[in-house]
Amino acid sequence: MAYFDAASAAPLHPVARQALLASLDEGWADPARLYREGRRARLLLDAAREAAAEAVGCRADELVFTPSGTRAVHSGVAGALAGRRRVGSHLIVSAVEHSSVLHAAEAHEAGGGTVTRVPVDRTGAVDPAAYARTLRGDTALACLQSANHEVGTEQPVAEVAGACREAGVPLLVDAAQSLAWGKVPGDWSLLAASAHKWGGPSGVGLLVVRKGVRFAPQGPGDERESGRAPGFENLPAIVAAAASLRAVRAEAEAEAARLRELAERIRARVPALVPDVEVVGDPVRRLPGVVTFSCLYVDGETLLHELDRAGFSVSSGSSCTSSTLTPSHVLKAMGVLSEGNVRVSLPPGTPAEDVERFLEVLPGTVAAVREKLGAPAAEAAPRTGGDLVVDAIGRRCPVPVIELAKVIGDVPVGGTVRVLSDDEAARLDIPAWCEMRGQEYVGEEEAEKGTAYLVRRIS
Repeated sequence: MAYFDAASAAPLHPVARQALLASLDEGWADPARLYREGRRARLLLDAAREAAAEAVGCRADELVFTPSGTRAVHSGVAGALAGRRRVGSHLIVSAVEHSSVLHAAEAHEAGGGTVTRVPVDRTGAVDPAAYARTLRGDTALACLQSANHEVGTEQPVAEVAGACREAGVPLLVDAAQSLAWGKVPGDWSLLAASAHKWGGPSGVGLLVVRKGVRFAPQGPGDERESGRAPGFENLPAIVAAAASLRAVRAEAEAEAARLRELAERIRARVPALVPDVEVVGDPVRRLPGVVTFSCLYVDGETLLHELDRAGFSVSSGSSCTSSTLTPSHVLKAMGVLSEGNVRVSLPPGTPAEDVERFLEVLPGTVAAVREKLGAPAAEAAPRTGGDLVVDAIGRRCPVPVIELAKVIGDVPVGGTVRVLSDDEAARLDIPAWCEMRGQEYVGEEEAEKGTAYLVRRIS
């Protein structure tokens, strides 16, 4: 098996395993106690905090450990908003933030706050100038990820942080995907990350709050971790997380160059090997080992299962996977194709042979899935006829696009096809199909059932 889903969770680093086992013997006591075992545990905790702070680029007393990266985000957002409640209740997030940030924003809205969601371009990046224009006198907090978890696009954090600093607004950075590769640039105010993203154990996050940032921890008070992460610290996991972060940083420069070459190999060769594929994300400003592409006329869930059977563990933001009936919010915000989506995220140490084997297996796997779904041939001959209506009500991604592709040749140039669909993914996938196939997307209209999507044949 080749594990290609490091963006979800990286395999446990050997250094993390060693540190975890060693600290199980030495770090089981309460680090808040004054007896010998407690003092020994406290030394381990302090050393882990110093190591993590050095990797982040902050003071040790600015960093606390949390039970997860999600908890770090939620605590950071809630604490910063509460600390600046006298300024206002306006929160800014990008449209492609991790769900933990967006859920925190939804909770803030439900409590009476206001939220601005900054759009992104087709590569998944925000425009720093557009982001800066959303800053207001009542803005309490701004949030921006350092790099996107689904498509690998790096965000202009330094530029946005500069605008926020000038406006006197703290910026919280979700650095979960990028911290393994280096420090986050810019004058940010808060930072959250998760150990299982860099090869540490799950169940450990970190939250950094810079000195001078107004911050009011929410929830019942607790004397541990400056009141920002209540409960007994999971010291063995914390020690392993800090040790693995230091280890991956030592390897980062060489490994990033190697993974970037492998990822670029996938980005360049997949469109040549598989017809009707859109590779998404910024081609330059991106994480080293992440490649995301979408395949027309493919059921994402079936494709993932077939790749798993072939020995490859990959992820998907496709709407046609078992966990969701709507497209990935990231792909939707970018306005790119969502059906048949595959995210390949290579963990450190990935052999080049595994990538080559993936490129050998992928074309046949996609072709087999398309054949099962009755997809049109990639080079189907044009046909002639009148305007057509495709009734795809009740049929899920990628069937509406498959049916559109089958009949587009049945209308003359200038004629239209009306696709009736109640699948949310069609709103994203039909315009994306038009752009890929050189046809005109006219727009959408309300229909008696679902929505009618109008496509005009150009060629």
